[in-house]
Amino acid sequence: MLLQGSGTAGPWGWLTLLLVACAARASEITFELPDNAKQCFYEEIVQGTKCTLEFQVITGGHYDVDCQLEGPDGAVLYKEMKKQYDSFTFTASSNGTYKFCFSNEFSTFTHKTVYFDFQVGEDPPLFSNENRATALTQVKYCCV
Repeated sequence: MLLQGSGTAGPWGWLTLLLVACAARASEITFELPDNAKQCFYEEIVQGTKCTLEFQVITGGHYDVDCQLEGPDGAVLYKEMKKQYDSFTFTASSNGTYKFCFSNEFSTFTHKTVYFDFQVGEDPPLFSNENRATALTQVKYCCV
């Protein structure tokens, strides 16, 4: 995940975000969004990949931000104004860099804390072998 934005997150805030994103290719980030600021994030996605963007404003003002997601061609795939939280799922229509931005430009004095989770692709199954005994199957056979 590539990070870029406008505003004043400070050098340590950016370093922390960058280390977290690089160390585990993190898809969950919590960040501060100053008043009158916009913060954008970029993700390279392969065509046909299912993706989900979820976000929530944790602190600040009326707990609302603007959010917009654009495809590689600049087409707006999702746009919501003054939302506290939301979730949007889509399938990438083409290869390229997708951009999603959070804006607090409408606020003149209140900064926000925003959490987001951007999932690219399907989660792998928790258990690779579904035929093994689990606590639930053991209880099921015990009670029959």
